[in-house]
Amino acid sequence: QVQLVESGGGLVQAGDSLRLSCAASGRTFGSYAMGWFRQAPGKEREFVAGITQSGDRTYYPDSVKGRFTISRDNAKNTVYLQMNSLKPEATAVYYCAAIRTYYVPSSSSLYDYWGQGTQVTVSS
Repeated sequence: QVQLVESGGGLVQAGDSLRLSCAASGRTFGSYAMGWFRQAPGKEREFVAGITQSGDRTYYPDSVKGRFTISRDNAKNTVYLQMNSLKPEATAVYYCAAIRTYYVPSSSSLYDYWGQGTQVTVSS
């Protein structure tokens, strides 16, 4: 069992940066690939970043590539999402998710554990 708690959301202006954190419970954090997703009102949950168990590989959709960076610190049981040059369309609830496998799926239905989400609002 893994419990995930996101933090770091808030209200920012377009062009600003924000760093989200996701703290995980348990001793097996390093066994999980991690993903960040976002969900805006009336829209489906969207994959925005993923990282392998060791952190040696990261994955992004084209919509955020070059502006978002995912990283992890397995000693601290934490995964991060650095978001730069934020746009109003990034406004959403951001979730971290864990899957106990070596690969990083972009489909939300494959993940085993989810946090409660943190709200990010980007004003224009």
